[in-house]
Amino acid sequence: MEKITVIVKSMSLQGDGNIEVVFKAKDKVTLPSWEAGAHIDVYLTPMLIRQYSLVGSPSDEQHYTICVKRDKSSRGGSQFIHDTLRVGHELTISLPRNHFQLAPSDEYCLVAGGIGITPILTMAEYLEQSQKKFKLFYYVKTIEQVAFSERLKRDFQYGTIEIIETVQGKGIRNTFPNALKQPQKESQMYLCGPQAFMDVCIEKSIQHGWSNEKIFFEAFAPVKTNIAVSSDDGFQVRLSSTREVFDVPNDKTIATVLIENNINVPISCEIGMCGACLTQVVCGEVDHQDTVQSDEEKQADEQYIALCCSRAKSAVLEINL
Repeated sequence: MEKITVIVKSMSLQGDGNIEVVFKAKDKVTLPSWEAGAHIDVYLTPMLIRQYSLVGSPSDEQHYTICVKRDKSSRGGSQFIHDTLRVGHELTISLPRNHFQLAPSDEYCLVAGGIGITPILTMAEYLEQSQKKFKLFYYVKTIEQVAFSERLKRDFQYGTIEIIETVQGKGIRNTFPNALKQPQKESQMYLCGPQAFMDVCIEKSIQHGWSNEKIFFEAFAPVKTNIAVSSDDGFQVRLSSTREVFDVPNDKTIATVLIENNINVPISCEIGMCGACLTQVVCGEVDHQDTVQSDEEKQADEQYIALCCSRAKSAVLEINL
């Protein structure tokens, strides 16, 4: 997987507990292009790799910008960025990837919970530039936690922005926007935030007539699940190129087994969020446990498996490696 060496150009506070980090390329004049919804892998240390949505301007070829909330239950990423990372430090990042693209539509409803504003804000700014109608609903615990307040205050001509404080029980379950209760035929919803927040939003949206096909979402934190340990009795994975077969026990992932056998596997998040290790399935039945693919993708005729977390329902799973 191609990587880029970057330098931390600046760091700044974006609302209580949120740090904006701006990267510039070390050796290249310009950085690869990207679109709203894209994210990058950030190699904080060789063993600490995290995914963050890009929240700068796609037209800025000199910089990439991310914003990271200090997470009390951090697995190391946000703690490292807040406590250790400093201006001038060098890091390695991946090329931008996008599993959260805006699809063509007449109107868009954008919903963000907390730091989930990062891809959503970039979408709003792109839609404004494209003269597309949108409504953005941004849920924060308190107004002091709002990130990118200056960008949100700009004079949007084609969209509206509503910031909703969730203190005193005013969460999304109790303050579901009226605009989302009457979905238009050509409207699409784009949603990002904590998993529990998104679960409630999706549940309420479907109750009010939204179809699953019109709701697109991206988790900025992993779904809490034991992806490295399974209750199955294990299975075998076969490589289509060499016909080699490897046993995958219930306490190891496919990726772990392949790496232990010197098979090159692109690994990044290791929790099924980023899509770096998605590999085409040749035959066999997959037990999908990733969060990067949609339900439709997981049920498609041509399927891909996240080697870092998903497993097999069949005794043998053949993959295109």
